[in-house]
Amino acid sequence: MHSKLIAIVPAGGIGTRAAGQTAAGSASALPKQYRLLKGEPMLRWAVKALLAEPRIGEVRVAVAPGDAWVAQALAGLPRTVWRPCGGATRADTVRNALEDAVLDADDWVLVHDAARPGLPADALARLVDTCLHRGAGGLLALPVADTVKRALAPGADVPRVAGSTSRDDLWLAQTPQMFRAGLLLAALRGACCDQAALTDESSAMERAGHAPCLVTGSARNFKVTWPEDMELMEKWL
Repeated sequence: MHSKLIAIVPAGGIGTRAAGQTAAGSASALPKQYRLLKGEPMLRWAVKALLAEPRIGEVRVAVAPGDAWVAQALAGLPRTVWRPCGGATRADTVRNALEDAVLDADDWVLVHDAARPGLPADALARLVDTCLHRGAGGLLALPVADTVKRALAPGADVPRVAGSTSRDDLWLAQTPQMFRAGLLLAALRGACCDQAALTDESSAMERAGHAPCLVTGSARNFKVTWPEDMELMEKWL
């Protein structure tokens, strides 16, 4: 493999939905990615999952300027650096991290959520193998297994069913998402210029006309979103 492969972990957010509660009942000031799972910050678990893949030359963690926790959270990890280049949105953070990394256009970049600390090594290897073999970007994802309903009034206190949607071609996106650095940076810059709302890197690539590969992920690779997810993730780790 002549081109480099690096990983970027955007970790500049607050994660209020999964925030802990203080004794007074207010949201904890500790961002979600630094809450402890089995004695270690969630961010550290996510980075260690990436470091299990020997083809990843470096893990670059993008945090908010003035982050007071990252140095301790990542202390002692090999092939890992952190940069205070977090932006207002996830897309801004990833774009800033790509520009900060100064990569060749043909280098590969894996973007992984700090809130997915349960990434299995075999799922990560499967994504890397697929993208390198096909020379095309892709992402881990899982086919939708449940019946999907559309809400008649999504904003209502108790929404009602408007109908069912076929799940045959529906997948739930996970991370990592792996793309050529030049293509991803161009896609993110284009979306920024048009003020497009993005929820992941694949969305930017799709918007730019690309069709990323869907690579089967893992149920263990779920995103820690709600407080009860912390307990479930601890059982997996």
